[in-house]
Parts: sequence; structure tokens; C-alpha cells
Amino acid sequence: MARKLKTYQTSLGFFDLAVAAPSMKTALEAWGADSNLFHQGAAKESEDPDVIAATMAAPGVVLKRPVGSSGPFKEHAELPTNLAGEDISKKPGSSSVRPKAQKHPKPAKEQAADREAALAFEKEQKRRERERAKEEVAQRKQRERRQKAVDTAQSALDAARRKHEKIASDIQSQFEALEERSQAEGARWDKEKARLEAALRRARG
Repeated sequence: MARKLKTYQTSLGFFDLAVAAPSMKTALEAWGADSNLFHQGAAKESEDPDVIAATMAAPGVVLKRPVGSSGPFKEHAELPTNLAGEDISKKPGSSSVRPKAQKHPKPAKEQAADREAALAFEKEQKRRERERAKEEVAQRKQRERRQKAVDTAQSALDAARRKHEKIASDIQSQFEALEERSQAEGARWDKEKARLEAALRRARG
């Protein structure tokens, strides 16, 4: 069953942010906040009917307006023009000086709209989850391709090293065999030379 949506509002950087969400936790996730802004007093549930209407028209979508302004919330807002330090929170019409709207039981038509908004929020949340899942799959495939390339390069290096070691071992074996033949030939020649020189001396008398 779809949970009833509420409108939550905060300020981050140059913008005021608002979102229709079923809980403070989901609002923080939608804003991308890395701390609990509600516990810090930097976020609240909005009671501004204009803000509520704007967020309920796009559940789950983070709406923005220049920080401290009283203009309408939009999905894409321009940077504030009064960044020189002017205290806009004290201007007439600012959201900070608006009286709190009194709560009244909602008629059936508004309750139906709330249910529709909650369903739209869940639909938007599922769309985001599908996008995150697609991104995770793409990242995993990229990591697998990179690992496959590393494994292929490592395998080629290992094969080349084994080939080199075998050739070097064969050359060393051949060198040792030649060295042994050389020593044997030297010993044979010494014996034959001594025998022939002895025969030469006997022939000379």
C-alpha cells in the first residue's frame, strides 16, 4: 500500500530544496544529504500550500528555488541574483515570515490526490532504482572487461617468460656440453701429443 506523502524543505548551497516523500529518510536520500538535516534543524516538513502543491505535482522530484526567495519551486532553478549578503529572510513575503497554515481534515478529493501523488512517488522511486541498477550493471561489465584485459596481458607475459627461460636453459645445457667436449678433447690431445713426441725422439735416435 502506498504511503502518504509529505512535503519536506531544506536549504543546500545556493538553493532552497523541496520534495514530496513518504518519510524524512527518503527526503534526505532524494536530496543526497550525507547527514540528518532534520536533527540539525536545517530541514523541516513544509506547511506552505504553494510549496506542497508544487511538490505533490511531481512526487519524488527535488524542486529548487534561489535560497531564501519566495518564488515558486521548479525542477530547474537559476542561481540567486542577490548573493551580496542581503538578508532576504526578513523581506515581506519571505517564506520565513509566512504564518503557519492551520491544519484541517482533508476532503475525499484531496485524499485521493494524496494517494495518487504517493503512487507517483513510488513510480519515480522505482525508476531511479532501475537507473541505479543499470549503472551498476554497466560498471560491473566495465570492471569485468578491464580484468579480462589484465588477465590476457598477464598470461601473455607469463608465457613469454616461460619461453625465455626454456631457451636460456637449452643454451646453458649446450654450453655445458661443449665445455665438457672441449675438456675431453684437450685431454685426448695431450695424450696423443705425448705419444707422438716420444716416437719422434726414438726415431731420431
